[in-house]
Amino acid sequence: SSAASDVYKRQIDMSKDKLITPSYCCILAANFLLYFGFWLLIPVLPFYLEEIFGVSNTTIGIVLSCYTIAALCIRPFSGYFLDTFARKPLYLVAYFIFTSIFAGYMLAGTLTFFIILRVIHGLSFGMVTVGGNTLVIDIMPSSRRGEGLGYYGLTNNLAMSIGPMFGLFLHNAGASYTTVFSYALVSGILGIIMASCVKTEYRPPIKREPISLDRFILIKGLPGGLSLLLLSIPYGMTTNYVAMYAKQIGITAETGLFFTFMAIGMAVSRLFSGKLVDKGKITEVIMAGMYLVSFCYFGLTACGWTIEWNYMFTTAFFFAISLLLGIGFGTMFPAYNTLFVNLAPNNQRGTATSTYLTSWDVGLGIGMLTGGSIAEISSFKYAYLFGAVLTLVSMFYFKFKACLLYTSPSPRD
Repeated sequence: SSAASDVYKRQIDMSKDKLITPSYCCILAANFLLYFGFWLLIPVLPFYLEEIFGVSNTTIGIVLSCYTIAALCIRPFSGYFLDTFARKPLYLVAYFIFTSIFAGYMLAGTLTFFIILRVIHGLSFGMVTVGGNTLVIDIMPSSRRGEGLGYYGLTNNLAMSIGPMFGLFLHNAGASYTTVFSYALVSGILGIIMASCVKTEYRPPIKREPISLDRFILIKGLPGGLSLLLLSIPYGMTTNYVAMYAKQIGITAETGLFFTFMAIGMAVSRLFSGKLVDKGKITEVIMAGMYLVSFCYFGLTACGWTIEWNYMFTTAFFFAISLLLGIGFGTMFPAYNTLFVNLAPNNQRGTATSTYLTSWDVGLGIGMLTGGSIAEISSFKYAYLFGAVLTLVSMFYFKFKACLLYTSPSPRD
């Protein structure tokens, strides 16, 4: 009977550590469908604004940036709301608003109305992404948090690989913009259905503390947030200007493959990085990713000089860098996310997640602005050199400052 009791206890312990559950699978599907609708429109909206409203490239950039600014503004508050009220209802409401805007785009008859919709879309996106990230942490065992977040992020990478290609395929095939928006709308509706199937445990109402800064920003996470912000600046340059950089230095190969290889690298790295994080190697995984990313950006800068020596070598090196960049960032993402969550008590998981995402978004915005400004003064080669130097600054800061504060904190159940 004693042996049978031990076996039963082991079975109970194993069930507590089970990651792949129906709710977990549903939220993975919901996240994929959310980002699929998002990425589907990314390459199509500039054409839409140009052809329907006849605006200039400068105006297109301003209109599209409203989305990012709105998402950035709502993130700190979304963390507070998610920590104060029931998380799943807020997540579903934000998901519903996000999806409804796709239908609104079909009715946008003026540029002003479109901008208003774009701002609301950004606000709902900022809330739903923080909500989904927080909810998935609630339903997974803390012992497998790094692995679980890795798979969760992988759904975004898959959507990033498929969504833009599908959107451009529809546009190039002559599909109307109403048809394109309809596909995004259907994706969102299916996502809401999957999200509604997620089962969460009851969280008793918490006593509201006086509103203070740490209810909106995780103070303990600021050193890590600064290092993440510095890393996201060159990443912002990459997503927006790498195709222009390739054209400027003379690479004639299809630069769209850069993002394909990058997505593959992220997908591969997430399969093992999360497991290492769950073994307590959070800071070690982040440092390994930093070493690789720093090498990649110096290599990306070097392409501006090696192209004059050997075109074939530079082209191959250029795409190899994209794969390694994906591995580097894909390694760090679940580690950084887990780091922020582990620093916070349960009633501040939303705040931790919003701090993590806000740090990343601020850096992306700075990267968009500084990359274009430096290229305007000199060239993209020196813009990426600036980004490479920032990765070194981030690496040394994390190693000698943040790493001493975050020596593999234990998960908080």
